Amino acid sequence: MKRRHLLHLLVSAPAMAVLVACGKRRGSAAALKSDARVLALGDSLTYGYGAPPNAAWPVKLGELTGWQVENAGINGDTSDGALQRLPGLLGAGSYDAILIGIGGNDMLRGMSAAATRDNIAALVSEARAHTPYVALLATPAPDAMRAAIGSLSDAPFYEEIAKSGQALLVANVYSSVLSDASLRSDRIHANARGYEKVAQLLADQLKAAGWR
Repeated sequence: MKRRHLLHLLVSAPAMAVLVACGKRRGSAAALKSDARVLALGDSLTYGYGAPPNAAWPVKLGELTGWQVENAGINGDTSDGALQRLPGLLGAGSYDAILIGIGGNDMLRGMSAAATRDNIAALVSEARAHTPYVALLATPAPDAMRAAIGSLSDAPFYEEIAKSGQALLVANVYSSVLSDASLRSDRIHANARGYEKVAQLLADQLKAAGWR
């Protein structure tokens, strides 16, 4: 009996390995088509404040990937404003992927942290109802001292929202760029080189996630 049981386990092991491997493959995202339509929803960092319009990171991301990236960034926008805008944007077109980068102005203006989290979670949920390809770009928590020494870090709630909403977290992109004074146009915005760096880092993370 023991020998028969051992043989059964040995025969079953390869099959189990195949099942596990298949599960891992199913869990990874398939690449977007080469001319995918992508919505970039956000605030001044998405809009490209501090640089010429053709230097905004959605433009640069499109150049790097071949995707049609629509820049829906608005200077000064908040999570509530983006939440009000998203239905109209989704109603006007069909997108293969949605990139959400919002919340910086909420934090700068001292808005309720709970309300900001709820709004961004709702944005992710609504975007996920439109497409499974949703990425959340983490924004650094405002900190003049850390900005001065080039050590900004993402606000922690972005990771929580991305995990609970099953969105791809794009971490340490804005934080790393805005920590470098040579890549900033002012204290809280990138310059043309900075937005180009954002696009490259974003493209790298999306590639690592299997989107391209």
